Amino acid sequence: MNHEDYPDSVIRRILSEVRTIAMVGTSAHWNRPSYFAMKYLQRKGYRVIPVNPKAGESVLGETVYGRLADIPEAIDMVDIFRNSDAAGPITDEAIAAGAKIVWMQLGVRNDEAAARAEAAGLTVIMNRCPKIEYGRLSREIGWMGINTGVISSKRRRGLSQ
Repeated sequence: MNHEDYPDSVIRRILSEVRTIAMVGTSAHWNRPSYFAMKYLQRKGYRVIPVNPKAGESVLGETVYGRLADIPEAIDMVDIFRNSDAAGPITDEAIAAGAKIVWMQLGVRNDEAAARAEAAGLTVIMNRCPKIEYGRLSREIGWMGINTGVISSKRRRGLSQ
């Protein structure tokens, strides 16, 4: 797969087929990107299981697990909120856990790990955010953030010049 540019059809297929996401690097702090992404994806109907060293705690109503192998249910997708070096071992854990998809967050890219995952039959997405992609494809948000229609460069009809 070309990891520079993913067709919308591939992203759409992933987001429509996935139900359970293990989010590695989830934070319990409300102001962290992983927390925002988890909350958003939960509201869209996904089961998001947090994975970080604080196993046993709770984030957004879900129990935190220390490693992917500790999760007692099937995982469709592993969303990696760690750096590119850490993505290698996490990808290997995802393969061992039977995940179908490895998704590396914005700024995270590990071509060697992607090659191992693809050789094992997994789909790999790198340097993208499923929250942003879901919003973009559903037209909830645009690339620059939000698409509320409140701010627009278009003139409203009936307003005096």
